[in-house]
Amino acid sequence: MTDPPKLKIALLVTPETTASTVYGMYDLFCSAGRDWDFVVNGRPGAQRIEPRIVAASAAALKAANGIWLKPDCSFADYPNPDVVCVSDLFVTPDEDIASHHAAAINWLKACHTAGATVASACSGAMLLAATGLLDGSEATTHWAYCEAMAKRYPRVKVSASRALVASGDGQRVVTSGGGSTWYDMALFLIARFLGQEEAMRLAKLYLLDWHRLGQQPFASLARRVQGDDAVIGTCQEWIAERYANTNPVAGMIALSGLTERTFKRRFRAATGMSPLDYVHTVRIEESKQLLETTEMSIEAVAQEVGYEDGSFFRRLFRREVAVTPAQYRRQFGPLRKALRGPGAVPPPSPGAFPP
Repeated sequence: MTDPPKLKIALLVTPETTASTVYGMYDLFCSAGRDWDFVVNGRPGAQRIEPRIVAASAAALKAANGIWLKPDCSFADYPNPDVVCVSDLFVTPDEDIASHHAAAINWLKACHTAGATVASACSGAMLLAATGLLDGSEATTHWAYCEAMAKRYPRVKVSASRALVASGDGQRVVTSGGGSTWYDMALFLIARFLGQEEAMRLAKLYLLDWHRLGQQPFASLARRVQGDDAVIGTCQEWIAERYANTNPVAGMIALSGLTERTFKRRFRAATGMSPLDYVHTVRIEESKQLLETTEMSIEAVAQEVGYEDGSFFRRLFRREVAVTPAQYRRQFGPLRKALRGPGAVPPPSPGAFPP
């Protein structure tokens, strides 16, 4: 009995690609059908997926993290993959990569037109968005790139909180969020084409945990200054140390020497946020640190960052982080403790040192 034909998956790489994601996907896809039997029964099963590293040229290229990638073939030599996965790209969120990757964009569109499913990992969605295949559809990318994607590609419905989105005709366009959510994308594709049982086997074999909370709990809510307004920058530095003050917005206005109306206009222009929303953002970020590193009650954390009403703090935290403060602590507190290692000295409690 002959083995069924292998699923053909192209892993699209560019000089901005990071090698870890490419080779991680390569290994996981190669494992499908093969490694469960190898580990459990001592005999490798039939490999079900044939991954290929594909680039504009088959010549070796140095990835963004310095590791050399050797493509198996060029775009021209691999016209009909079943699936194309765009790896993450080491570029700044505001960088326009479309102008120097026309060949990759055209090949992606041609593959999709021919019936292929196209997917992106992390910031690779910025290249996928340049094809127009995400227009009118929901998509996600790394949380730090979501705002830039929404601005550059306004027809894309960017979902910053989700770790995985399948959209488009027949849900043949798949985007994953930041970091290790490429695992979710790869397992999703394996489940779609090879069945849920094979995806479950690989998840168990490699101890892969689905990002069921999405990526919002991992995101930093703080935004960098968008311009070069030195006055607003000084106010941001000031509030970073005094976020728990009573009426902090009034304090920043007084520091700036501007009228209230002018200050609010310039603050929004510089940060993309109102002064009050910015204060909330700084407070929430500080509360996350306290939840990770201390055993303070939720009420005490709220008061420490400037909220007298614990209920208001809980509602605000859940709105911004997508989980409750208690859920956040359960998610990240044990990780923080584990990373300190056995016998590590616990961090000091807030207020242990004089200001």
